[in-house]
Amino acid sequence: MKSLNLKCRAKINLSIDVLGKREDNYHLVEMIMQTIDLYDNVNIEEIDSGIIIESDNEHVPTDSSNIAYKAADLIKQKFNIDKGVKIRINKNIPVAAGLAGGSTNAAAVLVGINKMWDLKLTQDELMELGLQLGADVPFCILGGAAIARGIGEKLTRIKGLGNVKILICKPDILVSTKWVYQNLDANEISKRPNTKNILNNLEENDVQALANNMVNVLESVTENEYIQIKEIKKKMIEYNALGSMMSGSGPTVFGIFNNLEYAQMAKKELQQVYKQTYLVNTYKGGIEIEG
Repeated sequence: MKSLNLKCRAKINLSIDVLGKREDNYHLVEMIMQTIDLYDNVNIEEIDSGIIIESDNEHVPTDSSNIAYKAADLIKQKFNIDKGVKIRINKNIPVAAGLAGGSTNAAAVLVGINKMWDLKLTQDELMELGLQLGADVPFCILGGAAIARGIGEKLTRIKGLGNVKILICKPDILVSTKWVYQNLDANEISKRPNTKNILNNLEENDVQALANNMVNVLESVTENEYIQIKEIKKKMIEYNALGSMMSGSGPTVFGIFNNLEYAQMAKKELQQVYKQTYLVNTYKGGIEIEG
């Protein structure tokens, strides 16, 4: 039987702005995304029929509600494939965290099945398929850094952060992206990101200026509900993070560090309260097929 192992990485948002809402209630966004070297391992094995999902994390659904299941089903139906797949997801990326953990699993399934069954889909074609599953899936296939517009589907590759240390900390709470957007009042957004400035910071590799310019307009909603987010940000800044911000709709907070010792000290302290704390680097690639 055919089998493939893949690494699929998380993302953070270096900025998020919400510009309006479409008639179908999808929000129009402008955000800068960056891949980080925190990854799940996904194994895809060919079976006679059907789709089986397994995971080492109890919070990952193993039925048809799993976005990785939906990815396999989508590609099987598109190409009228009779064979089935067993998908094993070993999680390192926190669940419901604003890090695209589910989306990157779906991206890995699309990339893996394309390879395993020699479907010869280009990266752009895979990204188009991914968009049917969720707005973050195309970026997870692309990897590196990109600016996303529209509902997140219009991606432009940009120069990302070099080999920069990122401290990730997820408090033990689950946040609904839908709830965050529903509770966002555009009239109450007091500070918005200057996307042009951030893009210039990335081009010039000015990490400190980038850290100063990071803004996530969704923070106002999630921070008001969960005090832990402010507390984690404050702790990272105390340990000399260049900047700290919530990723996505939360609740994960990240800090950018240029000093490994300070980053390790911050990690050690935060881990005493928040188990899901990781020190990683930024990453330039997308889905990685092992072997």
